Amino acid sequence: MPARTPPAADRVYRHVKRSILDRTFPGGTLLVEGEIAEAVGVSRTPVREALLRLEAEGLLRLYPKKGALVLPVSAEEIADVVETRLLVERHAVRRVLPASPGLLDRLAALLAEQEACVDAGDLEGAAAADRAFHHAVVAAAGNRILEQLYDRLRDRQLRMGVQVMHVRPERVRLNISDHAGILRALREGDADGAERLVGVHIGRIGTLLRGPDSPEAP
Repeated sequence: MPARTPPAADRVYRHVKRSILDRTFPGGTLLVEGEIAEAVGVSRTPVREALLRLEAEGLLRLYPKKGALVLPVSAEEIADVVETRLLVERHAVRRVLPASPGLLDRLAALLAEQEACVDAGDLEGAAAADRAFHHAVVAAAGNRILEQLYDRLRDRQLRMGVQVMHVRPERVRLNISDHAGILRALREGDADGAERLVGVHIGRIGTLLRGPDSPEAP
């Protein structure tokens, strides 16, 4: 049985969101409904529906009869994303303890995958394994609402330039070391240690997101 084609609004939503997150549409870009409709091959009605969803996620601002403005990343947004990640992930590492064998095996496999990708020079694969490592902990905490919130946070982080760490090998290796420490603390049932390591790790990401001019940046 052939796979069903996603609804038109979903296709527009995915197309535009992907383009915002990978910065094909950088902050300040004015999106025109007709141009998007033509690019995706749909009418304007599903385009409007998709843009409304993206506005609700804080990625766009709609201007009637003009289009949709891709919102630039602000210092406040960066601070909010980092702060919320800290709240969610610190809660999650405590909530998952005692960690199940399945979770520990999953984290160990993702850590090995991340290391293998870095060794092979596959930075996109390493980034995907990195995100999956954190997501596995949050998902294991068992709160579906927090898991969905977390996924949206990581989506927003994509367009903030966190990829800069992937062009500096020492940053990637430091990420792997952080993950190994978090996994070790979870294996040992060390809630305080796991929470502390998560805080250090996400704090370092926050420094990267603020850019090379940050007084904390090495």
